[in-house]
Amino acid sequence: MKIRQSILNIIKKESLVYSSIDKLFLFMANTLDVSLETIKKEFNKLLTDGDIFEIRKGKFITIPSRNYFKGRFFGSTKGYGFCKVSDEIDDFFIPGDKCFGAIDGDSVIIKVLNSSSEGSDAEVVKIYHQVEKLVGTVVKVSSQYYLEPENSKICFKIPITTKPNKFEVEDVVVARLTRSEKGNIKCDIVEVLGKQSDVKTLELSIIRQHGLYEAFPKEVLDEVAKIPDHVTKEQKKDRLDLTHERIFTIDGEDSRDFDDAISIKRTDIGYELGVHIADVGEYVKRNSAVDEEAFKRGTSVYFPNSVLPMLPEKLSNDICSLKENEERLTLSCIMDVDKNGNVVNHKLCESYIKSVARLTYTEVYDALTKTSFNEKTKMLEEDFILMRELADILEANTKNRGALDFEIPEAYFIFDENNYVTEVRKRERNIAHRLIEDFMVLANEVVARKFEILGMPFVYRIHEKPKKEKVQDVCAFLKGLGVRYPEIPKDIDPKYFQKLIGTVKDENFADTVNKVILRAMQKARYSNENMGHFGLALEYYCHFTSPIRRYPDLTIHRIIKDSFKKKLTKARKEELIDFTHESSEQSSLCERNADLAERDVDDLWKVYLMKDKVGDVFDAVITQVREFGFFVELDNTVEGLVKVENLPEDAYLYFEKTMKLKGQKFTFSLGDKLKVQLVAANLNTRKLEFVVVL
Repeated sequence: MKIRQSILNIIKKESLVYSSIDKLFLFMANTLDVSLETIKKEFNKLLTDGDIFEIRKGKFITIPSRNYFKGRFFGSTKGYGFCKVSDEIDDFFIPGDKCFGAIDGDSVIIKVLNSSSEGSDAEVVKIYHQVEKLVGTVVKVSSQYYLEPENSKICFKIPITTKPNKFEVEDVVVARLTRSEKGNIKCDIVEVLGKQSDVKTLELSIIRQHGLYEAFPKEVLDEVAKIPDHVTKEQKKDRLDLTHERIFTIDGEDSRDFDDAISIKRTDIGYELGVHIADVGEYVKRNSAVDEEAFKRGTSVYFPNSVLPMLPEKLSNDICSLKENEERLTLSCIMDVDKNGNVVNHKLCESYIKSVARLTYTEVYDALTKTSFNEKTKMLEEDFILMRELADILEANTKNRGALDFEIPEAYFIFDENNYVTEVRKRERNIAHRLIEDFMVLANEVVARKFEILGMPFVYRIHEKPKKEKVQDVCAFLKGLGVRYPEIPKDIDPKYFQKLIGTVKDENFADTVNKVILRAMQKARYSNENMGHFGLALEYYCHFTSPIRRYPDLTIHRIIKDSFKKKLTKARKEELIDFTHESSEQSSLCERNADLAERDVDDLWKVYLMKDKVGDVFDAVITQVREFGFFVELDNTVEGLVKVENLPEDAYLYFEKTMKLKGQKFTFSLGDKLKVQLVAANLNTRKLEFVVVL
């Protein structure tokens, strides 16, 4: 970050004159007292990232400046496009003849052509990060084969250069794009996914559209193959031996990677809570092929019937997984917690453990409620009593400080032996889930506080406070529903949102209002600057507890381990300032992409489940009302649209503030319960359509 910013500062100087790029590099190297290789590397990275632009031969400018901006290009079905620069600046309109060959998803540099109160027009001057692959369907026009992109915002067919014996018409495929200097695009087929009529092909199509792949590169697998499949004597040296402690894991029934374990004891002041996390950093070395692939993936992605892991299976499901009765390397956060839930002391250390039990949430819930016990849960009954006591204290503290809990249900899918969905339910979240969440949050807070106080470069999980205009929108929405809400304070804090949630908790539209409030929030993200976590009402927070499936956790594990071994020299800290920023940005992008992919696949399987139920009648609740109709949700979380033209015959008016479609005979309002009939289920668009049954 420091070197990159220094390079940008030099380029910003208008008085700087140089005759060649090599002389510029030499000038920068001498000025900044760094190697020529470092300057070239950082300069080229700035070019690749669109932070500098060659405005004419040998003359560079920083972006943004001089009416030049960078952003993401959004296409349209009519050929023109838009460039989104930031949330604070309105999108720029790009005429069809000024797109410079950019397609939806490209990262571009634009030059503003003109601006007015109605908006700004611009032209694309450079595509600095191109979409490399597209998913689409093979079609044939005359004798030429084309790719018809799945992305409807790419409004033209792309000629295929691959020989047709590798594919057939109507195959869904992945194609690699090639572009000419004039912006013309062709493609060749790199993967055939299957026929469009198969729901599993459509699922794979969604996954590929989000740039996600199951297979790991050969160099990654070769590297992993050399990792020992057991903990060695050398690895245990200088680590705290916790194999004699009663440590156990609690996860879902279908979990295969166990990256967190807990232990608990009663003490004179209250409790000793141990949170023991798989030491992935011991196996995934910095700048290795495995590390580079993990950085690229950023996160594991969870679909209803599969997982795309961040790390290869030998790591995620074997040597890094805290399996029952197997020695495993860990980072332990052992906290002394008093009877008021305050952490009065803690120890953070390298350790090794041997889990005495692999437990499921269901088993622990049954034991906590004394519904049933098995051999493992009976052995740990005293531990569960302590866990419940401490969790109750922590939850009371959580509520008192204003932390938000929206309790919006998630979908849980049931599949048959052929891996086709047969049922979708609301995922259960009971006391066993909540106590593990409470303990993980506490460990994450303790670790974040420690490294913020130490002033070390770090990766924090931040959640900034919502913008006031968003809060005003929520209150206007509540007013339209006839809900009395507390006056908006000058300084908005989590407790105010807690009050808003409380105002509708007994209403039939509570879930919908919770979603509206959630959408008003800023999205949590990763940052190397500590800005606190609004939703959790915490001043310090990070993600420390899931290094198998999240790259930020792995990043901070390495920083923690370096601090233990006194490796955080001044030079290393400067490197980490750059890397923690880069890691935070990459991980946030990967997380958003994963969220979208997971949502799209969930929607696909919901439509697949419903496609054979066209004509059936269901109980539903209205969750959104628009001028074109309203959306309904079934008891199983399935959602769909009732179009206004398909409502019972009447003259309807749309009332935005009160969220109603009102006619002379019929009125449909947010939160209304009604019966609906399914009339259409489209797998390709992932949309369901209903009509009202009177």
